Amino acid sequence: MSVDETQLVLEAGDARVVVLARDGGRLGSVTVGGRELLVGGDPQDPISWGSYPMAPWAGRVSLGRFSFDGRTHQLPITMAPHAIHGVVYDRPWSVVTPDTIAIDLDDRWPLRGRVVQRFALLDDRLEVTMTVEADEPMPVVVGWHPWFRRALAEGAEPVSLLFRPGTMLVRGADGIPTGERVPPTAGPWDDAFTDLAADPVLEWPGQLRLSIASTCAWWVVYSMPEHAICVEPQSGPPDGLGPSQGGVGRSPDVVAPGRPMTHSMRWTWTRLG
Repeated sequence: MSVDETQLVLEAGDARVVVLARDGGRLGSVTVGGRELLVGGDPQDPISWGSYPMAPWAGRVSLGRFSFDGRTHQLPITMAPHAIHGVVYDRPWSVVTPDTIAIDLDDRWPLRGRVVQRFALLDDRLEVTMTVEADEPMPVVVGWHPWFRRALAEGAEPVSLLFRPGTMLVRGADGIPTGERVPPTAGPWDDAFTDLAADPVLEWPGQLRLSIASTCAWWVVYSMPEHAICVEPQSGPPDGLGPSQGGVGRSPDVVAPGRPMTHSMRWTWTRLG
């Protein structure tokens, strides 16, 4: 393992992971046996490549507004007409140790706190842990947004997804859950799910099988792009910062001084050839 001020590089067996601290604290590259799993991209367009953390909210916030503790807050509109994916994926993080990076929440979020990510790589798996610490009580939804390549080599068979959710949220024309829960429909998706029967599995035929586990109970799957598929664990649903938001009538998790939130994501791979 090596480290500098801009990135972490972790290696185990034939697996190699590059964490780009300066480019939103994201996984910029994950290779197994020389095969790159993630879509690459331009740091000037931070939303559609690598695997980046989402905090202190994940997914869309309707019209960028949420209410907490008797006050209504307005977030910057980053994907009109909504706010999307938090305030840590598009800013530099600080390298703390050879396996840890951290960032303070900036003024686009109205409440003070910080986010810490830790990374652990073994020959057959990668684990990422995210902790949100608060200087004052705040609602929090965290998650990760990986962009997996459809094919691991030119001309190779495309990836398949084994995904067995029990519940799907109906998405309105504005991209926000309507409040209705239904049995999952057939894809392609840009939708939120919960009540999974098993961990999602991506399989690139003859090359690699990847199981994605998380302590998060919610998942967003974005399978519309031709070049990529996104399987995103989230601690809450989209638009989930308020008790009447997220289309599910649930109260958000609240982080407070001395009471942080921690969630993890684990990728476990099996080489197929």
